Amino acid sequence: MFPFIMFIAIPGFAQNPGGSSDWKLETIPVNLETEFALSALPAHLRKDATVYLLDTEKGYYIARQGSNGFICFVARTEWEWAEFRKDLATPISYDAEGAKTIFPVYQDVAAMRASGKFTALQIKDSIINRINKGIYKAPSRPGISYMLAPIMRVYPAMPDNKNIVTMSMPHYMFYAPYITNTDVGIKPDAHQGPMLVNPDQWVLGERKGPHGYIILPADEAEKAKIMDESKELVKRLVAYKAYFKVNPGGMHHGN
Repeated sequence: MFPFIMFIAIPGFAQNPGGSSDWKLETIPVNLETEFALSALPAHLRKDATVYLLDTEKGYYIARQGSNGFICFVARTEWEWAEFRKDLATPISYDAEGAKTIFPVYQDVAAMRASGKFTALQIKDSIINRINKGIYKAPSRPGISYMLAPIMRVYPAMPDNKNIVTMSMPHYMFYAPYITNTDVGIKPDAHQGPMLVNPDQWVLGERKGPHGYIILPADEAEKAKIMDESKELVKRLVAYKAYFKVNPGGMHHGN
């Protein structure tokens, strides 16, 4: 489905840079990673969705082939921040359009990191270069990414803020390439209603980010239902790694 993993030969990139091992990720147990990935989707889409798992030595692979056009996976690296975290884990899903245009970035970043041949900054520079060359494109039609997992461990703000959080914020993301808050009348510091997020744009410049989203949080009733139905999953995640625990205030700040 995605024939290109283009990290093999990038001019000027070092092999085994500095001998560092910070690129190495721990493998999440298969059953736990699968359930966590599927939790990004609404329940009615999970049975027939394609599930990608992360081989920490190779990159993403199809663990289960689906039939409804939706994919899901757990993101472990965000290229815009140019650092290798070992405690980032964010369940994401895409419809067929996002699977075609946005997921390949996650695939290539994961493969480059798994190779151990590139620094985080080199990966960031590579992705920027490919966006500028048009290798990675914006979605060609409106579409949706579901992020309805009960918890996620993410960067909460712009790439100059590297404090990550474990938070509970099930939400819907609608593709919004290149647009700004002004275009859609959203306050940059809005804490209710829709929000605009585009880390690519923060790195590349205004109106240059192809993979932006308008985010609409789930309402309180839906969030409460998701949390209730996911109690066992959350319990297993916290047992696996303590940083998956969300504080009573709704967020747990990482270091």
